[in-house]
Order: sequence, then structure tokens, then C-alpha cells
Amino acid sequence: MNIVLASVLSLAVVYDLRERRIPNALTMGGALAALALRLLIDPALALSGLEGAGLGLLIAVVLFLSGAFGAGDGKLLIAVGAFLGIEGLPTALLATGVVGGIMTLVVSWRRGVLIPVILHVKDLAIWCLTFGRAGARWKLSDAAAITMPYGPAIVVGATLAWAIRPVLP
Repeated sequence: MNIVLASVLSLAVVYDLRERRIPNALTMGGALAALALRLLIDPALALSGLEGAGLGLLIAVVLFLSGAFGAGDGKLLIAVGAFLGIEGLPTALLATGVVGGIMTLVVSWRRGVLIPVILHVKDLAIWCLTFGRAGARWKLSDAAAITMPYGPAIVVGATLAWAIRPVLP
């Protein structure tokens, strides 16, 4: 199982950095492989993987609808949830958020757009907290949107969670 997870994570980084997309065959194939392997080992483990994938789906939908995530990033999060299970996904999410925040600051600074990005995050936070009544949100498709591949942050977060709580054999 660890080899399959490492393969999915490695390929996700390569695709996201090279093509700015993560193929469905990789993410959904990875999620199905994780659930099948968990089922083969122990049906109770399959339930944990299904719960992890479900939590990943819920978070991915919220981030996708808010315009903060691409669809490939969301599907990668579902696969990570299937591999790590409901027990490991919260750690991966926390690590992903920290790594993603650091990456965003570094990329924004290098591009010379740090202040506009910080102001946008403030507007997005207000938009979320007021349920869309105030603030502003950008979609990834907006011309003014400043984007970066987020797959590497998800992969680093998943890898850190995996190191803390290894996936089954």
C-alpha cells in the first residue's frame, strides 16, 4: 500500500508542476486502489478509508466552490483521504495548509505580488465569514487570479502525515 501511495503522490507532483493539472485516472484510480487494498487487508480499514475520502470530498468541494482549489487538487485530496483514512487525514490537512501558506508567501514574494495576495486573502476571509454578503472572491479562471500548483503542498502534507502515522503495508 505504501508503494502505491508513494507512486500516486510522486506522479501528482510531476503532473501538477509540468502541466498544471492532475489527471483523473491518477487521483480517482489512486482512491479506488487505496480502498481496494484496505478492503483486502481488513474490511474495517476500508471503512476508515471511505470516511477519509468522504471528508476529503467535503473539504475539496468547499475549497473548489470558494475558488481556492482546482478540481485536480480536490480529487487528490480525496485520494489522500482514502489512503490515510479518517485518522490520518486531519494531520495531512493541517500540514497541507501550513505548507501551502508558506508556498503562497514565497511564490507571491518572488513574483512581486505579495501585498495584493495578502489583501485578496483578507477579502476572501471576509467573503467566507459573511457567507458572500461582503468581501470578494476570485475564481481560478479570473484573469486577475494569481495561481500556483497546489498539488505539491497536498503531497508534502500527506507525506508528513504518512511519516507520523504510516499507512498499512
